[in-house]
Amino acid sequence: MNKNNYCIIMAGGVGSRFWPMSRISKPKQFLDVLGIGQSLIQMTYERFKKICPESNIYIVTNNVYKDLVLQQLSGIDEENIITEPARRNTAPCITYANFKIMSKNPDANIIVAPSDHVILNEKEFIRIVSKALEITKENDVLVTLGIKPSYPNTGYGYIQYDKGDFIPKDNDIKKVKLFTEKPDLQMAKMFIQSGDFLWNAGIFIWSLQSINKALCNYLPEVYNIFLEGKDNYNTDKEEAFINEAYTSCPAISIDYGIMEKAGNVYVIPSDFDWSDVGTWNALYKIREKDSNSNSIVGKNVMTYDTKNSIINVPKDKLVVLQGLDGYIVVESGDILMVCKKEEEQRVKQFLTDVEVSKGIEYL
Repeated sequence: MNKNNYCIIMAGGVGSRFWPMSRISKPKQFLDVLGIGQSLIQMTYERFKKICPESNIYIVTNNVYKDLVLQQLSGIDEENIITEPARRNTAPCITYANFKIMSKNPDANIIVAPSDHVILNEKEFIRIVSKALEITKENDVLVTLGIKPSYPNTGYGYIQYDKGDFIPKDNDIKKVKLFTEKPDLQMAKMFIQSGDFLWNAGIFIWSLQSINKALCNYLPEVYNIFLEGKDNYNTDKEEAFINEAYTSCPAISIDYGIMEKAGNVYVIPSDFDWSDVGTWNALYKIREKDSNSNSIVGKNVMTYDTKNSIINVPKDKLVVLQGLDGYIVVESGDILMVCKKEEEQRVKQFLTDVEVSKGIEYL
């Protein structure tokens, strides 16, 4: 295993579209959403231990989730948990981690990934990431992984690539033409038909030198803030510096700040059974189902004339459901939500209404 391979796992989100199972106190990445005895962050951490030395895996999260990370990731060194005092999107969290890594190994080759995605074909994922790491080790390029779309999803951003422009000697790694935001259904269908659009998985591979050069060129307002503390990283002065730095750091994504602007961005079209598990419908698609197309987590669920539904309840609670077709039924803590699958976009509205009428303790 290459000692220069590093991983940054981003684990600071709140997963609001996954409410009520995902709560501010314990968001999606810390939940066993598949019902297999492992949380998403545990699955992600184990996956990257097959690619990088465990000592080279860093978790970036919010201050309030540090204890959760320590509880769930046995064996992780506390120094490898990078805590942010505030949420500032992905560019600041990646830049912060870069400087932590640079103070130890300026020759680092890095993969950046979310903590809350499901990848069912890990063997293929590891093959593709290993290929990307070999490319970024030798070339000044920024690589992202694009998922070959299986249907016109309107919940993902898309990446368009140039079919005829690729890394020399490896025509599987294509030059990116553009990134686009979540499309409407008609546009998503056009993307699929064109054959040169991929889902944006938000997984990046690059050398430390290449990403720092890009940050300096395209996001100096972020890069220079963290550069000022270059002598503080991995010392007892780091926390005070970071607390001050985040007060002036803009909130901006790495996609918008770097990937959409840089001229050396490439994508690997990939197919490793990926899901960002961003919504209940996304989870329904990947979970096992019974003969009535119900996906059930809970050991005492009895269904009658119920089909095409996702049911997530405490394992010991007896739940009897009759006459449902295409519903989300979720009980978590002191909350029960029943919602039509086709109207799951209303979950955010539910959250807003709950906060106003019932208080933040239910969020």
